[in-house]
Amino acid sequence: MQADVVVIGGGGSGLAAAIGAASSGAQVILLEKNPQLGGTTAHSVGSISASRTSYQRRMGVLDSPDEHYEDMELFSKKFASRPDNDVLRRILADNVPETVRLLSAMGVEFFGPMEEPPHRKPRMHNVLPNSRAYIYHLERYARKIGVGIETNARARRFVMDPQGVAGVEFERADGGSDVVHAARGVVLASGDYAANPDMRREFISAAVAEFEPVNPTSTGDGQRMALEIGAKIINADMYAGGLRFVRPAKPSWISRLPPMRWLMRPANVVLRWAPKSVVRRFIMGFLTTVLVPDPGLFAEGAILVNKLGERFADESKGIVLELAYQPDGIGYIVFDAQVADKFSRWPCFISTAPGVAYAYLPDYEKYRPEMVHRGQTLEELAIGLGMQPATLKKAMESGNAAGQEGVGDAGSAARGKRADSMHGPYYAMGPVRNFINFTDGGLAINERLEVLGAGGVPIARLFAAGSAGQGGLLLMGHGHHLGWAFTSGRLAGQRAAGLAPRTGAGR
Repeated sequence: MQADVVVIGGGGSGLAAAIGAASSGAQVILLEKNPQLGGTTAHSVGSISASRTSYQRRMGVLDSPDEHYEDMELFSKKFASRPDNDVLRRILADNVPETVRLLSAMGVEFFGPMEEPPHRKPRMHNVLPNSRAYIYHLERYARKIGVGIETNARARRFVMDPQGVAGVEFERADGGSDVVHAARGVVLASGDYAANPDMRREFISAAVAEFEPVNPTSTGDGQRMALEIGAKIINADMYAGGLRFVRPAKPSWISRLPPMRWLMRPANVVLRWAPKSVVRRFIMGFLTTVLVPDPGLFAEGAILVNKLGERFADESKGIVLELAYQPDGIGYIVFDAQVADKFSRWPCFISTAPGVAYAYLPDYEKYRPEMVHRGQTLEELAIGLGMQPATLKKAMESGNAAGQEGVGDAGSAARGKRADSMHGPYYAMGPVRNFINFTDGGLAINERLEVLGAGGVPIARLFAAGSAGQGGLLLMGHGHHLGWAFTSGRLAGQRAAGLAPRTGAGR
């Protein structure tokens, strides 16, 4: 097989790279190991943070890439000991407005933008109806402009020659192998290694290796291939994860809406003018895999128990790693009427929800009732959850005693001081599980998105994009990972297509 540019990965960054290269006149073949395209993009919240967009102008928001660049530092400054990649941050801020414009031109419809402090301007553009819309529209456009898409084709290793990376050897579904040769270059857009327990154990910890991945096919194939030819990973130990509410067995009807523009554009108009209650119902309806309980619940008196009703850890820790070793790896957040009342209104919220800002207990009772369990007494609540009432009562007393002291267990961070007594009704929210959303360990790259090898010298004709090519860029806050995926993919594809064909390469 022959192509000008070969792209590894069929998620958002890979499709953007393939389109970027093909739009620059290159013949492109994209390899995707799964039967369908999608990657982690299809599992994401679906928001992109960008400045100077038509959606901002429609709302009268005056914004600029310079301001966006500055505000990104406000998100990442909590990692003061870990330097950001300012060059890549500049590339993202400057180029993501064009990314949003191109996605819109392909048929993607956005709702918003929404505010997300510490952004000083509304920048969070939420895709309608959900993140799978990106894949739907990008795949259609890629095929339209002639991108060759090979599914069930798992990249195995790079083919090298004296001029650099010359192609990719890949496995077919039937167990055989093949090689696709690249006359100009290869773009690695294979995602992260959140679903590779061995890499998580090596780079992060044994406990995190037990977390359930949001995308079960993010196995770090690209990072492994690149390491074999001298590349290096930056921020290998960084990841996003922790407690999440378990997704429902059946997706909501909202999540099954087709992403066609003829339907999404009228829906967007309706949402812009609809009462807030309607908007909340829509957003809460499709956020089935991304709702995260806020740590403030535990500071104000909630406890975390396993499925047997046992309290097993100090909830005031940032991430309760011990949950990974509990029965079935699941837990429940239990609290009384006083905590329930606090978390029914500002300033105490159950979770942040892109598009509605904050979700309170009444939101979950209305829109996600399967997550809320209630009993007038602890005994009634325990029986409803299949727990021994005495065990749950002991757990609540233990948590309340720790709160009375105003400190966490085992010398951890201070907790909020709890009330002297507990009152019914009692609530349990869950089940919750430790999920890993993504890892931030990307290959070292330069400003041209070329993968760097020994001594910081570029590995000829190899580019990386998205999570595989994060290069030390700190992508905190909603919308920056997706913004980087599409933006870096597009630019990497264009640059690969712009290389002169290797000497003696056929087409």
